[in-house]
Amino acid sequence: MKIIFMGTPDFSIPSLKALLESKHDILAVVTAPDKQRGRGRIVSFTAVKEFALQNNLPLIQPEMLRNNPQFVDELKKYNADLFIIVAFKILPEDVFTIPPKGSFNLHASYLPKYRGAAPIQWALISGETETGLTTFKLAEKVDTGNIYLQEKVAIKPADNFKTLHDRLSELGANIVLDTVKLIESGDYVLKKQDDSLATPAPKITKEIAKIDWNKSANEIYNLIRGLSPVPGAFFEFGGKQLKVYKSEIVERNDLGSFEIKQTKTELIIGCGKNSLKILELQQEGKKRMAVDEFLRGFSFK
Repeated sequence: MKIIFMGTPDFSIPSLKALLESKHDILAVVTAPDKQRGRGRIVSFTAVKEFALQNNLPLIQPEMLRNNPQFVDELKKYNADLFIIVAFKILPEDVFTIPPKGSFNLHASYLPKYRGAAPIQWALISGETETGLTTFKLAEKVDTGNIYLQEKVAIKPADNFKTLHDRLSELGANIVLDTVKLIESGDYVLKKQDDSLATPAPKITKEIAKIDWNKSANEIYNLIRGLSPVPGAFFEFGGKQLKVYKSEIVERNDLGSFEIKQTKTELIIGCGKNSLKILELQQEGKKRMAVDEFLRGFSFK
């Protein structure tokens, strides 16, 4: 199969690597444009571009996807059989309908649950014990296309965003290869999504990441693990922003919401129900620390 691959972050890399090592032909890779970052305005590029350069794969970096006939013409010149999308932007119809075998997306949830930009984070924030992976044929509405393959994946009690992200990324490579094999065979039946079972997974905002201590310890614990290590759940104290990376639920209700108990080595904060023992945190502008190290230089009194 002649394939054009589209992706941006490191989540995409295992799938791209697996395709490159397979019998299939990667004609080109589409990724986001380079950006200037930081005070020094240093130019950086995506993880997918870095991998493509290392492996001498042709690159396409469109500034925009919609109303871009030049981009459409460039894609058509490759005469690809199939477009594969793993963690990329929303494609317009005049792009995803180009190849004769269509375009499919790998999504990091068991659709129709957690449609949107942050399915891994929301599965953890919601306290799910399992999530999944889905490949689906692109349709006009985001994450609504008919399904090729799905696989359920258990969420471990100790999982945070990073560990679950990395595991889904690796497992995703296998389901991508299996989907290509299925499409190549022509022997498959697409499964329609049940829209009545859909749940949203919107982009994580600063408002979502801010801890509300009136919520239960269990809800806050799940928020922390769902956003650890990036972007990080946070709260404010004394005009400082403090990010929390790891916590533990404590079944005690003697502390009111956001009432703090501090010793030389322990930090416990009251919640709407039960309390949280903070295990790892970071003050803005400083490094991430275990709580005992942090408390040697910071007082909540």
